[in-house]
Order: sequence, then structure tokens, then C-alpha cells
Amino acid sequence: MTPFPLEDSVGAWVPHGRFVIEGQPHGPLSGLRFAAKDVFHVAGHPTGAGNPTWLATHPVPTAHAPVVERLLGAGATLMGKVLTDELAYSLHGDNAHLGTPLNTRYPERVPGGSSSGSAAAVGARLVDFALGTDTGGSTRVPASYGGLWGLRTTHGLVSAEGLVPLHPSFDTVTWLAHAFDSFERVGRVLLPASAWSPGRLLVPQDAWDLADPLSAAPLARVRDALAARLGAAAEVSRWAGDQALADWRQVYATAGAHEGWRVHGEWIRAAQPVFGEAIAARWVGASRVSDAQAQAANAEWARIRDAVRGLLGEDGVAVLPSAASLAPRRDAAPAEVDAVRLRTMAITCIAGLAGLPQVSLPVNTPEGEVVGVSLLGAPGSDLALIRLAGEVHASL
Repeated sequence: MTPFPLEDSVGAWVPHGRFVIEGQPHGPLSGLRFAAKDVFHVAGHPTGAGNPTWLATHPVPTAHAPVVERLLGAGATLMGKVLTDELAYSLHGDNAHLGTPLNTRYPERVPGGSSSGSAAAVGARLVDFALGTDTGGSTRVPASYGGLWGLRTTHGLVSAEGLVPLHPSFDTVTWLAHAFDSFERVGRVLLPASAWSPGRLLVPQDAWDLADPLSAAPLARVRDALAARLGAAAEVSRWAGDQALADWRQVYATAGAHEGWRVHGEWIRAAQPVFGEAIAARWVGASRVSDAQAQAANAEWARIRDAVRGLLGEDGVAVLPSAASLAPRRDAAPAEVDAVRLRTMAITCIAGLAGLPQVSLPVNTPEGEVVGVSLLGAPGSDLALIRLAGEVHASL
């Protein structure tokens, strides 16, 4: 058997994920190498979803996930499978069974999850890009934590077949890259053309208020660059109105947990998998969400979705933080980690509840740090939004 050609210096690859599948020659992604988060099915190789019991109780796939097939057909070479938080139910980036990949930019801090291995592999330049997923922030957050390009796609725009779901009504297929050129090339392959052209600039002030002061200058730089490009003053408002974005986060958490338990509850009861402490607590909580609670959350979710889409209209683009803070330190206390997670999810839930695309671009702070600043656009505007983000980033 041919040895795996990469030295995994960051602990990103799962033990069963060290293989190579060459892409088709002469495609638009020829010369690029990618890794796949270990929730995507790859024919002939097991899918572990971050948990050894899942790995042991599910058959080896016989077909590639459509997105994997498409990337291989476009010429990219698959360099195996990388770590995920268990069943993708975390934003932190640690795994009780497989460890915590290294965040090369901030070695003392976590990489963020649940696309933790994807972010670590890309951040270390071991691959050009990596497939991830984003349900509650699982690509936008590690992109922000590692100074990478990342996104959440319009819900349903890229096929989510052939992957282990978490909350199907929120799950999206995504990717991370360390260079904009690679990031945008992947977008041209996976996304439909978009004629979207923004004319209005929006600032959700309540989302800005949730971020640490460190993000203030990068947010302002992106806002001002966009204002100059669009020739439009920023429309500043509190998107949640009389509510708090924390209330919106709870709507997402309740609706998602109920759906996740419907998807995985039977397997969890039968297989009795061992989860890390924080993720185990989330599944216990999910098992206790009643149908009535879910019904109420779903009704509020529909209202929020309509409200956010109404605010953006057909020509609005919003600027908001990708995460609330720098990545937590690897030795941070659980209470500190959870406090950051809750603030961040109150930001990331906006795009999730509205099913909208959001692109995270890395922006330097005056202090020499890097944080993610995001652009949020209309449904289906993904490819145009990526290109807009690239133009804005180049102008900073």
C-alpha cells in the first residue's frame, strides 16, 4: 500500500482517512488538493462522523457524496478525510476521542469546529481547500478563528446528499481556503451563476454589539470599503427589534435540537455511544424538546426568516462579525467556552434561520490579530457574494 504522502503536522486527519483519490485531468480545479470533513461519504472508505461508535455501526459507503464527485470531476485531488467534532454538534474544535487539531495561526487556541480538521489542514497549507459543513456556524467560526476564507452557502443550493446530517433544515455544504483564488475557483465549480448586484449596505447593530471590541476596527474597515464601492451610506438598525439576538439563537437551538433528535435519537438509544461531555449534554437536551416546544420555535423561525429576508430585499448586503471573539484558549474553562459559544451563535443564527449565504473574509486588526468579518447576501447570491468579498478584501 502506498504511504500517505502528507505529514500531518497538525493532527487534522482521522486514522481511517489517510488515502488519496486523484481528480480528473485538465479540469478547472486541476492542481488543487483538498480534504473532506469526515461527515462526507467517500466510496470505499468509512465515515466516522467524529465518533468511534458511529464508525463501527455504519457500513462503508459505496458511492461518493455528490459534492465530492463533482470536485474530483473538476480535477481536484482528494487527500483523505479530516476530523470533525462529534456528529458536527459543536463550534469548539475538540474531540474527546481524536483530540484537538492545531490552529497554526494561534497555536495556543482551538481551531473552532465542527469543521476543525478542515480548518487545521487548510491553515497549515497541507491542502488548498477543504470541504466542511455549516449548520450553526461550523465553517464561518473556524474560518474566523484561523484567519481563513469560509462561508455558509444558501440552504439547499449545494447538494447535502451523501453526508451525515446534524439538523437537515440548517445543514449546508461549505469549504475553507487559505487563498482567495482557490476559494473562488471552488465556488465557480459548485455554485450557479448569480446576477445579484447589491445597492444597499446594512449594519445589524445588535450583531456588532455581541462581538469583542477587537472586531470593531475590522468591521468598520469593511463597512467603509463597501460604502465607497456601493456609493451608499450604511443603514444601521437592530435586526431583532424589541427582542435580543439571544432569543433568535434559542429559536435555532430548539428547532435544530428537535430535528437532530428525530434524525439520530433512535441510533443514540440503540448504540449508546460515548460522547464528550458538552456534546453528550446537548443530545440529552435535544431528547427533551417537546413537539409543542418545537412547533412554537418553528413558527418563530418562519417569522424571523421572513423578517431578515425582508430587511435585505433583493439588493441588500449586510456586514457582521463572523464570530464574537478570537478563538478560546485550548485550556479555557468550560464556562468561558460556553459563554463565547452562546454569543457567537447569537450572531451566526441569523444566516441559519434565514437560509442565506454568508462569506467570511479574514481582516487584520490594528493590534496585529486577525478576525473574520462577514458579508450576508440574498438567497442564491453566493457566487456574486464571494466575488464581492474578494474585491472588498483587496481594497482594504
